[in-house]
Amino acid sequence: MRDYPDDAACLDHLWRHRYAPDGHTADCPKCAQPRRFHRVKTRPCYVCGSCGHQFYPLAGTIFHKSSTSLHLWFYAIHLMTSTRCGISAKHLERELGVTYKTAWRMFNLIRNKLMADDDEPLSGAVEIDETSVDGKPRKFQGARKRPNAISEGVKLAERRRATVFAAVERGGRVRATVLPSRRGPRLREQAIEWVDPKSIVMTDEWPAYNQLHKHFAKHSRIRHGALEYVDGEIHTNTIEGFFGNLKTGIRATTSSCRTSGYRAISTSSAGATATGMTAARCSTRSSSEQPVQPKLSL
Repeated sequence: MRDYPDDAACLDHLWRHRYAPDGHTADCPKCAQPRRFHRVKTRPCYVCGSCGHQFYPLAGTIFHKSSTSLHLWFYAIHLMTSTRCGISAKHLERELGVTYKTAWRMFNLIRNKLMADDDEPLSGAVEIDETSVDGKPRKFQGARKRPNAISEGVKLAERRRATVFAAVERGGRVRATVLPSRRGPRLREQAIEWVDPKSIVMTDEWPAYNQLHKHFAKHSRIRHGALEYVDGEIHTNTIEGFFGNLKTGIRATTSSCRTSGYRAISTSSAGATATGMTAARCSTRSSSEQPVQPKLSL
C-alpha cells in the first residue's frame, strides 16, 4: 500500500492503466489524435489541453459513484487478494473502519464484478483436476470386508459434498465450478468447453479423463496412486495449490456450506480466489469486535 498512500495516487494509477501509460498523453476521441491531459482538481477526471474533452477513470468500474474513499477500495482489494486463508465481510468491516453494509457491498463487488469471467478459452499448458469440499469420508467406510465395494454411507456422503472442478493455465487464469458428481462424462465435457483444443492438458489417473487425448493436442497424466507427483514438466501441483487455498478460505470465512451455495468463478490469479467460491448460501462467521482504523502502513 506504500504505492497508493492517498486517493490521488489511486486515481492516477487508474488513469495510467486505462488511458495514459505515461500519465500525460492519451488518445483524444474529439481531436482524433494523441493529446496531453491534465487533472481537474475539483473532480476525479482528466481534461484534454486542446479541446476540453474529459476522461473519468472511475466510469465503468466498481468505484463509480461510490462515496467510499478510493484508498479504502484499494486496501480492500489488497486484503482480499493477499490473504491466503481468505477474509469475511466482518473482517473487512473491522479493517476498514466502515459499516458492515458498506463492507459487504465492497466485498461483493470485488468478488463478483472485479473477478468477472471472460470468454477466452484456457490455453498453453493447462492442469485439470477435481476435489470434494465439505469433508472426506473414511476409507472403505462401512465396507471394510469388501474394499472394492462402495457403502451406502459413502454414496450418501459423496452426494452431500460439493464436487469442485477446476482448470488452470500455468502462469495465467483459473476457472472453477461445481458439478453434480466427480463420476461420468461431465468432467470431460467441462474440460472440452473451457480449454483450447491446441492446449496440452495434464491430469491425474482418474478414469473420467480417459478420453481427453482425443480432444486436445496432448494429454499427459501423473499417477498419484503410485505415489508419483512430478515427472519433469508433468504435474498437477498448480491446481492442487489452488484447491488448498480455496478450502483454507472456506474454512476461515464460513461456518457451514451447502452444495447449492457455490458458484462458478474465473480469475486471473489462482492465489486470489480463496474467497471466490464462498457464495451466498455459506454462513459467514461473525464477531462482536468493534471496528478499528485501517492499517495503512503496509
